[in-house]
Amino acid sequence: MKDPTSPILVVRGLTKEFKGFAAVSDVNLTVRRGSIHALIGPNGAGKTTCFNLLTKFLEPTSGSIVYNGHDITRESPAHIARRGIIRSFQISAVFPHLTVLENVRIALQRKLGTAMHFWKSVDTLSPLDPRAMALLDEVGLADFAHEQTVNLPYGRKRALEIATTLAMEPELMLLDEPTQGMGHEDVDRVTQLIKKVSAGRTILMVEHNMNVVSSIADTITVLQRGSILAEGPYAEVSANPLVIEAYMGSAEVELQGAH
Repeated sequence: MKDPTSPILVVRGLTKEFKGFAAVSDVNLTVRRGSIHALIGPNGAGKTTCFNLLTKFLEPTSGSIVYNGHDITRESPAHIARRGIIRSFQISAVFPHLTVLENVRIALQRKLGTAMHFWKSVDTLSPLDPRAMALLDEVGLADFAHEQTVNLPYGRKRALEIATTLAMEPELMLLDEPTQGMGHEDVDRVTQLIKKVSAGRTILMVEHNMNVVSSIADTITVLQRGSILAEGPYAEVSANPLVIEAYMGSAEVELQGAH
């Protein structure tokens, strides 16, 4: 039985060196169960490298990663996904020439362990349709179920990607720049969607948009040059002189101007 008060993820001393250069250096991170936790920082701060270490696309040079009380530091990406850590990628990862419904159905097949059964007739996959439609409804795409994905606006493609991530039944969702490249309207829609799907789940997100972070993140960790510069709620972090100095210029204005 999981202790609801225990952290879902505890990272200690996480370090990744590339030929002597420390892209991530001695990072300690505790993610509370049921929270939305944001990783922010200037370009080159090590945010995506950190994500790659947590999902084991990169092996850490040193340090430990403990998830739900289990040390997963040396586990494979597939093992980690089976434990319920599912990552949504920075570049929209959907099949453009399949319908919206078919994309979610493929994600459900992956969860069932039948991902390679593409040669099966469509009829044998129809039992997945009710669950697929429920997921599309959750992300506001039910009306687009039979639309070819390539025709979706960019923001709705990202919503579809969240639906395919949800199909994997994540306990911890890792979202990598979920609003990157979006116009204001799409940013608002996807921000509200993240807030909605966070119910009963934990979300760790890399995000550059301070308005998004300030409106939905419970805890913010600021990285700079691979190390943690500051951590806490938005009001505290955004007022930190070291954080303001790290962002400088336009980003400083953005930090102070977010609501």
